Amino acid sequence: MSTETTTGRRGVLADPTHLAFLLLRTVFTVAPILFGLDKFTNLLTDWPRYLAPWIDGILPGDAQQVMYAVGVIEIVAGLLVAAAPRIGAWVVAAWLLGIIVDLLTLPGYYDVALRDFGLLVGALALGLLARAEAVRGTTGRA
Repeated sequence: MSTETTTGRRGVLADPTHLAFLLLRTVFTVAPILFGLDKFTNLLTDWPRYLAPWIDGILPGDAQQVMYAVGVIEIVAGLLVAAAPRIGAWVVAAWLLGIIVDLLTLPGYYDVALRDFGLLVGALALGLLARAEAVRGTTGRA
């Protein structure tokens, strides 16, 4: 049985809290970047249909142009999670809250809003874990 503490590499990788942090950090880096890139191609879905008409009405340009801006924001948010998860997690959480508001005002997308609520909770958990990681000093940039 190993007596190595969580300060050693093997111990850190065996720490479930640290592993949860790494999993969430990876997902909330990769997913926003991929979804952001897809806003420019619409390969996964027709993104403009997810934009509530009232939001489309107050923003300049058409729905696809708004999705281009959304894509840039999502890519930046993913990069921020990678570079500074203590900040990026809260940015992603706020972004998800905005998406949820949009979807709740758009009939027929309540299931997607519920899924995004689960993602919001995950982003909040990442923010808390990133803070704990910084206190423990296990990540240089948390």
